[in-house]
Amino acid sequence: LFQILRIMEDKSKGMAIAGLLVAVGLVLLGLCIKSAIDGFKDKERVVSVKGLAEMEVKANHVIWPLMFKNIGNDLPALYVTMENQTKAIKDFLSTNGIDSTEVSVAAPEIIDMKAERYTNENVAYRYNVTCVLTVSSSKVDLVRGLMIRQSDLLKQGIAITGGDYRFSTQFLFTGLNDVKPQMIEEATKNARASAEKFAADSDSELGKIRTANQGQFTISDRDANTPYIKSVRVVTTVDYYLKD
Repeated sequence: LFQILRIMEDKSKGMAIAGLLVAVGLVLLGLCIKSAIDGFKDKERVVSVKGLAEMEVKANHVIWPLMFKNIGNDLPALYVTMENQTKAIKDFLSTNGIDSTEVSVAAPEIIDMKAERYTNENVAYRYNVTCVLTVSSSKVDLVRGLMIRQSDLLKQGIAITGGDYRFSTQFLFTGLNDVKPQMIEEATKNARASAEKFAADSDSELGKIRTANQGQFTISDRDANTPYIKSVRVVTTVDYYLKD
């Protein structure tokens, strides 16, 4: 009987020790879970900021359509006039520094006024011929100067016509890849400055980047009066972690 009681006492002690160990393990497990939850919450504390970078650049390519019209009743005569005027415009361009490879000539657009359904049959001239020469060049300043000197062509009886949306002058900037790195760096710095200010105001410290989005570059005219000066713009969005 004494041996049985002793065995039972030993088993009780073992069970008590095992229970104590289990309790300690549960406490440690709870602490680990709490720490993990707190760490997860800290990681989810983020601030999202935007950084803007803008730059003004000069257009480095120009497309200049020179459109002129002729009207008359004798189509072959109109063709000869068109050929002479086209040659005169080419001579004007080449004399002033525009290479022949930078000039293209479109097929003439001929409207037979008497063939038009809704045209008055008593029109004075039957044919309306539109001709277009297009200068495509990287000599932007030179072309701008020639645009001002269109009166030289007017003296030869050639009137360059404007107002047609199909033949408007375009100033382009094709050097985006050259300015991208600088602008992205500036936008990112501006975003970080905003995030640091936010962190300071909230008694926090700025952590690592969580996500970043470069944004899309846009190129537009600086204003309506100077289309040869472009405004390049990009906005980056950056999410930073915050920590105490």
